[in-house]
Amino acid sequence: MEQINLSGKTALVTGAGRGIGRAIALLLAQHGAAVIAAARTESQIKAVADEINQSGGTAYSYPFDLADESEILSLFAFFEKKTGKLDILINNAGIGLFGQMHEFSTEDLQTLLDVNIRGTYLCCREGYRRMIPNKSGYIINISSVVGFKGYPNQSAYTASKHAVVGMTKSLAVEAQSYNIRASVIHPGGVDTDLVRNARPDLDPAILIQPEDIAHTVMYLLSLSEQCAVDEIYIRRRGSKPF
Repeated sequence: MEQINLSGKTALVTGAGRGIGRAIALLLAQHGAAVIAAARTESQIKAVADEINQSGGTAYSYPFDLADESEILSLFAFFEKKTGKLDILINNAGIGLFGQMHEFSTEDLQTLLDVNIRGTYLCCREGYRRMIPNKSGYIINISSVVGFKGYPNQSAYTASKHAVVGMTKSLAVEAQSYNIRASVIHPGGVDTDLVRNARPDLDPAILIQPEDIAHTVMYLLSLSEQCAVDEIYIRRRGSKPF
């Protein structure tokens, strides 16, 4: 892949404290982007921002709760104050709650919907609003293989990821007139805490690495403005293709 120069670009990455989000934030910074790392756990995102800054990059951390609209609005206001514009938005934050449908509580269902659907939607909305005046930008949503495939004990989580896919596809069409792109990435089993909780049967040695997803983000950002990629599915080697 051609070396990408993101100098002068600004990026907001949610769920950036660990796993996929951390890998994306670090790689964006390595390519020159100024990064705001956002997540619930302040110590984790501070560590990510410190690592970037100590390596000569520019990064800030901001703790927020994706289920709280006021905190989402505060996050984007902080981003504007620090950077002035938004070029890249990576919506990676989300949660996984699992169990058989007949045993799944309404409270857990609502929690999943508030975070994975409502929170992601609001981040897309706020990012989109800030990209429109510049008529440029890229919104990349991290979904999951369950965004188009069903697994047992994951009905609520699967529903939330289907929603992320749907909102991304609609946004991609709507935003074209503003020269803004939107894509969704469907990772299979990645070596993260969420996957380990959802699929304890999988050997960690066969899992996709978070850095693989980060490089997929960079691939999307490397494409010319004449290209539009709706979705990318990355599966584990050894899993069945679709």
